[in-house]
Amino acid sequence: MLRSMYSGVSGMKGFQTKLDVIGNNIANVNTVGFKAGRVMFSDILSQTMSGVTAPEEGTSGGVNAKQIGLGVTISAIDTVHTPGSAMTTNTPTDLRIDGDGFFVLSAGDGTEQMLTRAGNFVLDGNRQLVNGDGLFVLSTDGTPIVLDEEITAFSIGQDGVINGVTADGQVEVAQIGVVKVVNPGGLEKLGGSLYRMTVNANPEGEMEIIAPNDAELGTGAIIAGQLEMSNVDLTSEFAEMIIAQRGFQANSRIITTSDEILQEVVNLKR
Repeated sequence: MLRSMYSGVSGMKGFQTKLDVIGNNIANVNTVGFKAGRVMFSDILSQTMSGVTAPEEGTSGGVNAKQIGLGVTISAIDTVHTPGSAMTTNTPTDLRIDGDGFFVLSAGDGTEQMLTRAGNFVLDGNRQLVNGDGLFVLSTDGTPIVLDEEITAFSIGQDGVINGVTADGQVEVAQIGVVKVVNPGGLEKLGGSLYRMTVNANPEGEMEIIAPNDAELGTGAIIAGQLEMSNVDLTSEFAEMIIAQRGFQANSRIITTSDEILQEVVNLKR
């Protein structure tokens, strides 16, 4: 069989995966806190027809190796953690991190802690600060944030401190915690704009909840009344879609041409 046919098949598989990633990016163009993905390609190990010949001074020159590539493979599917655009909602429980860091969520005490950049939080019937799926927003102490019944109003500062208003004055309720990640691309996606910590995101997979808006720790400020939208750029995505489509078509033409050549070989003896 012709090597070109297998190269074309590998190219079609690669561009199909690229189109899958592009389609997911476009579908989540309005998803709060969504981070776009991208596909990176690399060539497969080449087949060496002849090796390198060393030159000999005054006798013969050197000869380069003759190698034939065997196609393409996907080297990585990265998550691009650039900041998304800010959308002003004026809702006090809508939060955006202006800088580095992730909100910490949990389903309850002793359960797995998850990370997110989506700050569309609400107060539930028990006056607990939760996300849209009912996961608790954790404070710097690693505990769920609950507002007492005597608190009639509250505000959230850039340092994540929730200041409540009672009949006796102002009280500090809690401080929203964040986690700084060394390699955000190493986080594992869980769906629902949630991420799981991995050993490639932080050293040994450690996850320390710290205070936001800390210059020494390098955490970003929390902006109340705003949400971080998706960082998907439709212009780039549609351009990449055209490139992927043409690449898929070109590789399919390679397969068709290789098939025609094989047909000619078969027809040599009739």
